[in-house]
Amino acid sequence: MRLTRLAIAAAPALFVLLWSTGFIGARYGLPYIEPLTFLALRMGFAVLIIGGIALARRARWPHGDEVRHSLVAGSLVHGLCLGGVFTAISQGVPAGISALILGCQPIVTSTLANRFMGEKVRRVQWVGLALGLVGVLLVLHDRNIVLAGSVVGWVASFLSLIGITLGTLYQKRYCGGIDWRTGNLIQYAGAGLLFTLGAFAFETREIHWTGELIFAMAWLVLVLSIAAVGLMYWLIRRSSASRFASLFYLVPAVTAFFAFILFDERLDSISMLGMVTCAGGVALVNRGPSSSSNMVAQ
Repeated sequence: MRLTRLAIAAAPALFVLLWSTGFIGARYGLPYIEPLTFLALRMGFAVLIIGGIALARRARWPHGDEVRHSLVAGSLVHGLCLGGVFTAISQGVPAGISALILGCQPIVTSTLANRFMGEKVRRVQWVGLALGLVGVLLVLHDRNIVLAGSVVGWVASFLSLIGITLGTLYQKRYCGGIDWRTGNLIQYAGAGLLFTLGAFAFETREIHWTGELIFAMAWLVLVLSIAAVGLMYWLIRRSSASRFASLFYLVPAVTAFFAFILFDERLDSISMLGMVTCAGGVALVNRGPSSSSNMVAQ
């Protein structure tokens, strides 16, 4: 019981840590491969691995509407969100700025959840959401946003925000009873097909295999597509949409920290203040008792 409670308490922090590395992995790999080709290969490898896990564990296979819901969720969370992020970074939008745009997700998610899903967002949570948004802006305040990327890159960045927001809400509403292994298998297969079609339509599909690309591919498949996404859906089932979305406020700060460690992108005092502000916003959003139904392992 103590281990279970410890795992539940540590899961949000672990998710933020792992999710933040996705932007860094994209930056490592994209100099050697085009974005849709990269994602098509990533989804293919993920399908092979998670398919083996599902078969070995004899996971329940979705049927009927569950397959359709999995395909829709996959096209939003993986297709639109990942496709947008990778395209944006390949078009010159910095990884930290891509994380910043996705950091706006909690405001959009909470508004939609409050309006359409009947989730009551309390006043203190709205204050936390606003505080988190201020923190995100502080973290990356010195970026030259307008000149960083192309028009295509900025459009792709905001499409990624739409994808992860709608995908999270759709996943929570329609995919909660689907086994995460087989559900993700269908999602990856569907998204992989979209990326493959896009790569053949818009890219040369030329690949320069280097150590950096191999490492980035392996990391994004094993740590992001398998571990982090599985943890994401685990958290979605056990918390409200607003509470889960608030975790994305921490991603830009952690991404900026990784960029400092790996690429010597230094943080000034205002950015450090932003990191603390983000943490305070998340703490406010998550204040209050959690219902047992939200936190019971399934």
